[in-house]
Amino acid sequence: MIRVRQTEVLVIGGGPAGLSAALEAASLGCQVILVDGDLALGGQLIKQTHKFFGSKDERAGTRGFKISEILLKELKNHRDRVKVHINCTATGIYKEDGVVSCVIGEEEYFRIKPERIVMATGAQERLIPFPNNHLPGVYGAGAVQTLMNVYGVIPGKRVLMVGAGNIGLIVSYQLIQAGVEIAGIVEAMDKVGGYWVHAAKVRRLGVPIFLRHTIKEALGDRVVTGALIQEIDDRFQPVGREKKIDADIICMAVGLTPTCELLWQAGCEMIYVPQLCGHVALRDQFMRTSLPHVWVAGDAAGIEEATAAMVEGRIAGLDAARSLGKGDKEDLTERLEDLQKRLGDLRGGEVGQKICQGLACCSIQGWGA
Repeated sequence: MIRVRQTEVLVIGGGPAGLSAALEAASLGCQVILVDGDLALGGQLIKQTHKFFGSKDERAGTRGFKISEILLKELKNHRDRVKVHINCTATGIYKEDGVVSCVIGEEEYFRIKPERIVMATGAQERLIPFPNNHLPGVYGAGAVQTLMNVYGVIPGKRVLMVGAGNIGLIVSYQLIQAGVEIAGIVEAMDKVGGYWVHAAKVRRLGVPIFLRHTIKEALGDRVVTGALIQEIDDRFQPVGREKKIDADIICMAVGLTPTCELLWQAGCEMIYVPQLCGHVALRDQFMRTSLPHVWVAGDAAGIEEATAAMVEGRIAGLDAARSLGKGDKEDLTERLEDLQKRLGDLRGGEVGQKICQGLACCSIQGWGA
């Protein structure tokens, strides 16, 4: 007979949002179980060697992997209230009784019956179709970051990057730091999508950025030996001559989409929001979904920076604990208001305007107040 484990708060996902949610819930005395499918906690943070922007509150000037170390150190202070399972996948949620099924590796299967759930399941990389994209040597940017920054392995000698958003620019710079040549960055839009400070770094190092271009085909028989790229018009139709780029790696940094399968399974009300890069759950100002026992935070709630994910995680963790009667009501109200202000400050600027437009489509006022 499979034993069902009990907990007050279950956090699914051990990235920046999940770690922050677990910390806040535990700080108010909640018993927490944290499950994560990776071999180590930290999510995208452990791959990020660049320094964060923002304010002192959001650890500006600190490298991503260092922020992960700080959060994990704080988590150890609550080891008596937080049970962590790594290499553990939440495989399903049963709406009938609220039980969550989990499996560690391929050996141990168990179930959890939580009173509250924080979904911090993160995001998955988008890929684009083109001929021969099955060849060894075609990677997502996250896979390249994992190889280099987690395992210390360079993926190849010469890389063609597809996508000039922040991820594409940052990974290109990290590859250069590791001694890898960047053959070029291909971007379908008419301008760089990432922060100019990241674009300036790679341009100063002589990396060409092909705006209004797309990849047409990967070249090679058994492995990637190059790619064909081509200029596109305002309707994204190919124009002009194809260009051949020699490369042994094609790295795709064409965006992320929220990982929301468990939210669908749970029965949360969902909506497609282009500005947030996919389907997301309706939520209130405290990250509570249409299900009164389920919260969402981080990239699962819409694609943003890790700084925003951490603040959302803290809000979700605090409110989940508050719903269980934990903490002082006035103190929690003050802390939540401060976090919401910090989140608003992070969403300033041009990129933040797009996020705010998306949030207006999926935010509900009232049900979690």
